[in-house]
Amino acid sequence: MSSFWSAWIIVLTLGLLIALIVLLRWNMKNYTDVEEGELMDHEFDGIVEINNPLPKWWTYLFWACFAWGFIYLALYPGLGNFPGLLGWKSSNQDVQSLAESKAAMKKAKEEGLIVQYDREMRAAEAKYGPIFEKYASQSIDELLNNEKALEVGQRLFLQNCSQCHGSNAMGGQGFPNLTDDDWLYGGSYETIKTTLRNGRQGQMPAWGEQFSDQQITALANYVASLSGRERDADLVAQGKKLFTVCAACHGQDGKGNQNIGSANLTDSIWLYGGSISTIKETLKYGRHGVMPAWKDILGEDKIHVVAAYIYSLSHDK
Repeated sequence: MSSFWSAWIIVLTLGLLIALIVLLRWNMKNYTDVEEGELMDHEFDGIVEINNPLPKWWTYLFWACFAWGFIYLALYPGLGNFPGLLGWKSSNQDVQSLAESKAAMKKAKEEGLIVQYDREMRAAEAKYGPIFEKYASQSIDELLNNEKALEVGQRLFLQNCSQCHGSNAMGGQGFPNLTDDDWLYGGSYETIKTTLRNGRQGQMPAWGEQFSDQQITALANYVASLSGRERDADLVAQGKKLFTVCAACHGQDGKGNQNIGSANLTDSIWLYGGSISTIKETLKYGRHGVMPAWKDILGEDKIHVVAAYIYSLSHDK
């Protein structure tokens, strides 16, 4: 925050508190000729106002609030760039990456700063770290038969993965369904762990500059025919000739290659949609889906449990 806006906030905050104190003091004094407890000069609908002072408990409560307000502003950050006498802050809000966050946490600990988020993270690690270490020592078969471990894995999934794959793990357009047995890179437990650990980056190239719109249409019709749909025979024949460039990744039979994450085009499962218009869009502009890497965020022990939960969604115990 710039020094101007910091000063602006300080002036407004302290000015408002002082103005409220002045207002309270003004209302505690009798500025009329009528003695306190006596009737005032004006009335309305037969009701006459009495010149009563402010209740003592009410004024005491206000003074206590003012005192607490000044104490709070002195101890904690809130007045512009003033850090507070305690050196407390909620988190390292100026960090822009995970590496910067870890460096800031280390620096704060070395300097004895009170960062609430850091304290909560350390407390959580001390409490839950041994639990995850215990789960990390178990095999996949043991985890699949450990209801508590799978519940923990589910909670981690909901916290970190559901934003893309949904709370039911059934995905959506552009995000894979994790409950079926269709996998771009493979559905073994170790492969799922590798995906979580290192992430994935889809590289379906765009063919809009290499092929004309008519060729894209023919190729889309041939791709649609691979999953058993009836399409125009002439377009399918033209598209089959063009499919040679696609076979390098998807195979001549269109069944894909899990080693590189190329989709199986012969089933009825489509990541971005299987309509002709959607297939044409995919061919023309390409797709570049990204699955983020979680090794630095969750760590190996948590990935071990999350992978077990995801594996359990499409495999019998």
